[in-house]
Amino acid sequence: MEGYWLHSRPWRCRASPDAHIGLHTDGTLAGLGHPFSGLDHILALVAVGFWAATLGGRARWIVRSAFVTVMAIGGATGIYGVPLPMVEMGTALTVAVLGLLVAFEVKVPAPVAAAIVGVCALFHGHAHGSELPAMSHAAGYVISFLAATIILHAGGIALASLRFGKAGQIVSRVAGAAAALAGAALLAG
Repeated sequence: MEGYWLHSRPWRCRASPDAHIGLHTDGTLAGLGHPFSGLDHILALVAVGFWAATLGGRARWIVRSAFVTVMAIGGATGIYGVPLPMVEMGTALTVAVLGLLVAFEVKVPAPVAAAIVGVCALFHGHAHGSELPAMSHAAGYVISFLAATIILHAGGIALASLRFGKAGQIVSRVAGAAAALAGAALLAG
């Protein structure tokens, strides 16, 4: 099931060795585009930024830094073929979990939040790394998907800054719940 789901999703593709010769050989464009190529990654990465912003204080930086750091480690494990069980299921589950954290405005200490997003980042990083396009240089690819991650985190922070009063809180809770439902739908296949 896991293998079928990975290969049946249209936004997940592997480049053939002769496709686009010279265009993505440094991996930069592929790395920048990959986090934007799947709803699972977009929702999770925006949710991390949003949740970090709502935690406030140093958590804004600690949580996002933990995510990016562990994502780089996960990316390296994916590139080198280190197996991680149930990557696709884990990635979908992280969308649901992060959506719930946003929806219920869960407040935890920054180190706990960093550990939670670190687990999520491992799955997302591994998924990115294992899809390194043929003929791409790993370093450019990893640096680029980390940059795209930071951009999506910034989007989450920007959205969190729009929360004003009761209406803003309701909208953020609904958005978090929608992300959690999307994660559940991804889990269901």
